[in-house]
Amino acid sequence: MRWHTAKGDADMPDWIANMEPHWAWLSIGVLLAAAEIVAPGFFLVWLGAAAIVTGVVAWIVPIGIPLQLAIFALLSIVALYAGRKYLRDNPITTTDPLLNQRGGRLVGEVLTVTKAIEDGRGRAKVGDGEWPVRGPDTVEGSKVRVVSADGGVLVVELA
Repeated sequence: MRWHTAKGDADMPDWIANMEPHWAWLSIGVLLAAAEIVAPGFFLVWLGAAAIVTGVVAWIVPIGIPLQLAIFALLSIVALYAGRKYLRDNPITTTDPLLNQRGGRLVGEVLTVTKAIEDGRGRAKVGDGEWPVRGPDTVEGSKVRVVSADGGVLVVELA
């Protein structure tokens, strides 16, 4: 069985025109699984698995392209549903829940005020930079403790 275009095979390179459908499915499956690495979202891997299984079925059983497409569509839906159910029942937990929340990681740290906190707003030294802070009015040079983070603003109290 071969792929054909409406215009004929003259417009296609020979290696594509002579490719068996199961090799196309297997190639698409591997490419989708590899694309998951580039665009992570835990979605493409399920479509890749469905394409690979479709390729194996097409290799073993001589079926037409329309049936192959139907098998791929059905397997894609089943794989996506099964993957979603599995992840809901077995959530991925992290050993560091504040990994990408720098402000949250600063809770408890004592900082030096670099711009006096007036009307509840000021700045404090964090490492080699400064962060906006919100808290009680305080003069420059005072020590404050981070109690929480509100987006990119640290909420502080007197230390």
